[in-house]
Amino acid sequence: MAAMQLHWDIFCRVIDNYGDIGICWRLARQLAASHRREVRLWVDDLASLQPLCPAVDPRLARQTCLGVEILAWRDNVAVDRVGEVVIEAFACELPAAYLQKMALAEPRPCWINLEYLTAEAWAEDCHGMASPHPSLPLTKYFYFPGFSAASGGLLREAGLLAERDLWLTVQTPRESLEISLFCYDTAPVGGLLEALAMSSEPVICHVAAGKPLAAVSRILGGSGPWQVGKALVQPIPFMPIDDYDRLLWRCDVNFVRGEDSFVRAQWAGKPFVWQIYRQEESAHLIKLEAFLARYRAGLDEPLAGAIRGIFLAWNTGEGVCPAWAEFLALRPEIACHAGCWAERQAALPDLAANLVKFCAAKV
Repeated sequence: MAAMQLHWDIFCRVIDNYGDIGICWRLARQLAASHRREVRLWVDDLASLQPLCPAVDPRLARQTCLGVEILAWRDNVAVDRVGEVVIEAFACELPAAYLQKMALAEPRPCWINLEYLTAEAWAEDCHGMASPHPSLPLTKYFYFPGFSAASGGLLREAGLLAERDLWLTVQTPRESLEISLFCYDTAPVGGLLEALAMSSEPVICHVAAGKPLAAVSRILGGSGPWQVGKALVQPIPFMPIDDYDRLLWRCDVNFVRGEDSFVRAQWAGKPFVWQIYRQEESAHLIKLEAFLARYRAGLDEPLAGAIRGIFLAWNTGEGVCPAWAEFLALRPEIACHAGCWAERQAALPDLAANLVKFCAAKV
């Protein structure tokens, strides 16, 4: 049945600069390349997609890139047809005209609400849950990415880890500890810079453009680069997503945020520190602890404690310097764990493959 579902439409509203569109773009191009689906990606802010894929022209209402048709999602958009599978990314709400056309289609499209990634157990219970539309003959299915076979899995291109390992074999060995820094403007960057200034070994910290660089600039002044003790704090330009992946592969420690870079840091198989998107009443810390419970399962206390310590310090702003020192002291062991975690996750089916299988069963 899967072969009948050739036409997929993915709708994305850009909320968090690049996170939402990054996920949708990775999914769209993987469905096209690996599963031979005809994918249309509807985006309300093409200017946010262009830095991730420089071949995209944000002025065009319709274009094709890497086998994906990209359409500008504008008010009162004309709907020529609907997909056999329709993905509403992160509850973005489909256009009314598109919904009406879905209701008239025969057979009805498989309608997916792709949810945000969470390690919380309740998401597995809700994964795949059906929600009938209140007035139209349509059913939406809630689809949760996750870290177990009971979830929708994680985005991962075919052969990604093998490609990573091959790329690393041809890289020149380095003497400096290399760090990538991609964070929100609420991150305790000052504490990290203080910790780097006390480093006993040479450090290169690659600071991503945008909010991370602005946060560093507010503290150090000017536009960089800066020398802080033995640490070189080096601004880097915004990177297309494949180049960013290789930066994560290359660095010894990666500071990441949100969802897309969080997942890519895990595929890098290197120690990482995640800044989760902040929510009211510290609800995000519950989500953080849910991931840490999975990620640290089976580790001895010093190792598990060092990982939890730097994650909490980075997300609360308290005790960054001592947490960083403890984390660095156990970096070889943490690196070993990060590599094993990536291998275990890669043994599970990926999100795109799971979606294709799930939708085929709904025909």
